[in-house]
Amino acid sequence: MKAFGWNMLLAMAWVVLSGTYTISNLVIGILLSYLVLAYVGRDKPTFARYLGKAPRIVNFVLFFIWDLIKSNARVAYDVLTPTHLMRPGVIAIPLDLKDEGGITILANLITATPGSLTLDVSSDRKVLYVHLMYLEDESRQLAEFKALEARVIDLLG
Repeated sequence: MKAFGWNMLLAMAWVVLSGTYTISNLVIGILLSYLVLAYVGRDKPTFARYLGKAPRIVNFVLFFIWDLIKSNARVAYDVLTPTHLMRPGVIAIPLDLKDEGGITILANLITATPGSLTLDVSSDRKVLYVHLMYLEDESRQLAEFKALEARVIDLLG
């Protein structure tokens, strides 16, 4: 995590030296310090590993924000219209994640998405149980959760 620490330190130095204490200026500082680290640390394996993860993190965040927007729109539509389209159910998701940290991240991402709630993890850590407000096609829903799990594995790996 040395590279991340350097990135944040340089970003904070940018904010302090520029004298503009805003979120947008902090984001600019993070991007500029990332570019500086990419140039300075191009021969160091620690920085190379960190610099390779940053695009995956941005891709994951954008993917999850889009998923949140879709889920919020679906729940809001169902709340605002007189007919309720809910078909609640529980689905069992077989897990490829092995470590508890990865399972916790996946469970929290699922719970953060409107319309879904993580209920439990099996005692052998191989199955995650999720309650859904809209369980029309179990195989499609399972595929969506497996895609999210694959992105978490890619992010952690």
